[in-house]
Amino acid sequence: MSDHYGHVRVEQIKPQGEDAEKEAVASPDPSSITATTGTDASPGKQRGRGHSKPVPCVKAAPDWPLRGTAAPAVINLNNPGFERALQVKGSGSLLHGQSETNGNYLINRGPLETRREDGQSRKRRPVTVDTSKAKTSLEALKMSIKQLKWKEFPLGRRAPCDIYWHGVSFHDNENIVSGQVNKFPGMLEMLRKINMSRAVRTMQELFPEEYDFYPRSWILPEEYQLFTAQIRLIKEKDAAVNPTFIVKPDGGSQGDGIYLIRDPADLKLVVGSQAKQAVVQEYIPKPLLIDKLKFDIRLYVLIKSLEPLEIYIAKEGLTRFCTEPYQEPSQKNLSHVFMHLTNYSLNVHSGNFVHSDSQNTGSKRTLSSVLYRLAAKGVDIKRVWSDIIALVIKTVIAVVPELKVYYQADIPPGKPGPTCFQILGFDILLMKNLKPVLLEVNSNPSMRIEHEQEVAPGVFEFVPSPVDEEVKVGVIRDTLRLMDPFHKKPVMSSQDKSKGFEHREDIQMDGEPDSRSPDENQPSLCLKQVYPKYTKQFNHLRLVERIANLFIRFLGVKGNMRLGPTAFRTFIRTCKLSSSNFTMASVDILYIDITRRWAAAAADSREAGMGLQAFVEAFFYLAGRRFRSLPSREQVVSLLELCEAQLGPQSEDRRSLSCGRAPPPRAVKTQTPCLTYSQLASPAPQRRAASQDNRPLQALKPRTLRASVEN
Repeated sequence: MSDHYGHVRVEQIKPQGEDAEKEAVASPDPSSITATTGTDASPGKQRGRGHSKPVPCVKAAPDWPLRGTAAPAVINLNNPGFERALQVKGSGSLLHGQSETNGNYLINRGPLETRREDGQSRKRRPVTVDTSKAKTSLEALKMSIKQLKWKEFPLGRRAPCDIYWHGVSFHDNENIVSGQVNKFPGMLEMLRKINMSRAVRTMQELFPEEYDFYPRSWILPEEYQLFTAQIRLIKEKDAAVNPTFIVKPDGGSQGDGIYLIRDPADLKLVVGSQAKQAVVQEYIPKPLLIDKLKFDIRLYVLIKSLEPLEIYIAKEGLTRFCTEPYQEPSQKNLSHVFMHLTNYSLNVHSGNFVHSDSQNTGSKRTLSSVLYRLAAKGVDIKRVWSDIIALVIKTVIAVVPELKVYYQADIPPGKPGPTCFQILGFDILLMKNLKPVLLEVNSNPSMRIEHEQEVAPGVFEFVPSPVDEEVKVGVIRDTLRLMDPFHKKPVMSSQDKSKGFEHREDIQMDGEPDSRSPDENQPSLCLKQVYPKYTKQFNHLRLVERIANLFIRFLGVKGNMRLGPTAFRTFIRTCKLSSSNFTMASVDILYIDITRRWAAAAADSREAGMGLQAFVEAFFYLAGRRFRSLPSREQVVSLLELCEAQLGPQSEDRRSLSCGRAPPPRAVKTQTPCLTYSQLASPAPQRRAASQDNRPLQALKPRTLRASVEN
């Protein structure tokens, strides 16, 4: 990184005022990002097998709020002299004791104690965790369970467990009817490169200025002609422009199959006799450098629930460095993967890879050590962190609609089943101007706390990685603490439920409840709640989720993920969207045209009908037809309000975004007319043919897809 930021004294980034008080409560060390070396003295901290050195004690990145949001003062609830009296903001009233509610939050004792009616306290049974499917996260999971003093079942058990930890997908164990599973149905499919690109594109069409953090992308092979035409246009306008593109296989992981191109003719479209599905993206040519090396950020994000939507971000993460000094891409260096690709699984095979026990040296470092380096050069790291939080929330909002469709298909309302949560791995690149760019999201981020090392010529063994352990064990441990079934969950009022947390920030305690430890014997949580905490800033983006609610309502059959022609007609009739100018025959033509195009784009789909993304396309078309005079986003909002009004009080409230669904309206028995081929011309305008916002859509991937992928 260049030195044009100048230099500042370290004292400039030390917390002041309320921030200083907050740091004093959280840790005896008042420094902000600085890291010290020594043993971790927190209770319950255990060393992994074979460890002979103390693990570096890494201070987490400061718990900064979003820009424009004041951080509340922190009161140490564990202080013996504190009366545990809390004031509700704006009410002037005090809450006392251990079981009074304060708005959304319940103040209670630690999870290791319960209260009997006679006032006596007794220990509750330990939380049980099934680790039989944990795969590569097993070591970190074992350490976390040991620190929490919970009970592990490494081979499973007949009786139900409280938590099931799967290694790949929700379907690792098909016979779970209760408890909590650390995977959502459909997350593996949803975060594949193509599906992720489609979800973000839909949001870019509605909110182009909000979703500019995702590189311009094309889906192969279906958009090959569009890609070549647009690149040819760019070069014709300016012959000096020669952009670089990165090609990522749809189901690839750990950097496998990724390559760079400058000419569309270099695309590898066919593997054997089959077309290769991939995403080609604009390559970011000016990344931020440290020590002349390109790097990316691996940030761990917990989705605690879909209804209500709860998102947590780990305050400490990893930075993975390339092992060859960076140069802007040219025809000569396109194949230099150690220069351009930050994937750990690739660079670990480089002769320049440095394994280090220190948090701020080597080819893998902590996020806080990098932020400290940037702050020392005058970078506004509060703003960088704020932008990263916004990127994470917006990305999750983009994928949630389809996740809800998968959820209701696997766990329909009324069917016994577990609840779900999941840790995701966000890979983020900082540009030279400090703008964060989303590279991808991994449904199965690696939770290994050891690395393979050659200890003798040709002899490899796994050795501990202190940096990985410090970050990953904390993430898993605190995820388990948040999912503790015996810990009292926040209590929502009926008004909060009906408004989807719109006013949640108006009900606060004099402290930050999401970072307070659920267990007084454990350190404060390393996971920071960012949603619904920042609902007001982002709730307007959840338009597609409201469309998904309509889609789920009309699915009809439990476990189904696609609308049939009768259900689509029922949707049109119930919402009164047909007219003399748009007859039911036109509705049938629209349905057939869209579903056929999507089915042709995904020949491996085993389910017939209209999937969610196809329904979204149809909804956009109907909105444009009905409200032609309005801007495109206002067209969608207006049609949503019209449909929700027509569905009446039986419909889901537009802000109550439920995973379940109301009983579908009675289907109208009508016969789909026989249509000639000439009648199948799509009435939908080809909005997506001329620009990046305009793209042909493709059918959903079948939810039966399985893969053992770890990134």
